[in-house]
Amino acid sequence: MRNIEKYQGIIPAFYACYDEKGEVDGERVQALTGYMVKKGVKGVYVGGSSGECIYQTVADRKLTLERVMEAAEGKLTVIAHVACNNTKESQELAAHAQSLGVDAIAAIPPIYFHLPEYAIAQYWNDISDAAPDTDFVIYNIPQLAGVALTMPLFREMKKNPRVAAVKNSSMPVQDIQMFKAEGGEGFVVFNGPDEQLVSGLAMGADGGIGGTYGVMPELYLKIEELVKAGNLEQARRVQYACNEVIYGMCACHGNLYGVIKEILKIREGLDIGGVRKPLASLVPEDMEQVKKCAAMIDRAVREFCA
Repeated sequence: MRNIEKYQGIIPAFYACYDEKGEVDGERVQALTGYMVKKGVKGVYVGGSSGECIYQTVADRKLTLERVMEAAEGKLTVIAHVACNNTKESQELAAHAQSLGVDAIAAIPPIYFHLPEYAIAQYWNDISDAAPDTDFVIYNIPQLAGVALTMPLFREMKKNPRVAAVKNSSMPVQDIQMFKAEGGEGFVVFNGPDEQLVSGLAMGADGGIGGTYGVMPELYLKIEELVKAGNLEQARRVQYACNEVIYGMCACHGNLYGVIKEILKIREGLDIGGVRKPLASLVPEDMEQVKKCAAMIDRAVREFCA
């Protein structure tokens, strides 16, 4: 039987870590990993949207994962997103991830060209074949990938015994119920949209993977704790606080992940660089809003996590 406990909990999406020249910085990767361990999260999701994967080279992504695995020292569940927009490089990253001993690999569908479902299934299965001893996580994010995980496609993928989970970032919470029911006993479904973690957990998600978890992990850990305890009213209050921070961060000129990295610098003294072009960097006019968002997190942590 597959060990699903390692996937049950709060799993922040790992942020890209750059030096002053915009190159991947292994020491900063290790520092961010250490921060995640210290905060007590279940694991990290490496090389996804928050990791700016589509703007990184294969070498960049390998280096990041290598440094994460070194610094995690077995204290975190590590899921490596390995999808590239071609099968060959995706398989290279999958094999590399397995060689490092990750818990699972994950992949979005191919983007840009709208492929038929049988071609998407072949793409995912080819990637999975390159890591034959590793769990595979389907990443369903139709609003960005342009392709939704339909039930026929899901049923086809379930024929692959390595398919262990769906990271569901579609907005309808009902999708979590559908994937849980169709997946059967031992199948894992992650809530993707950060703004509805309470709803996703209440609907049966095993845990959550989110891009803003890393900047305020205390609050998302509190949501998980409260939902488990059946205190949905208080969990909803914490969710609302998280959402207000998200709305505030998205109000900046700079990209969300640039804002998050600046807040980490303010709140934690953790400098992991900026974002890679074409993502928009922060501008001086953003700083007042960034500081406001950092203060909002501080207040919420004091209120809910003391």
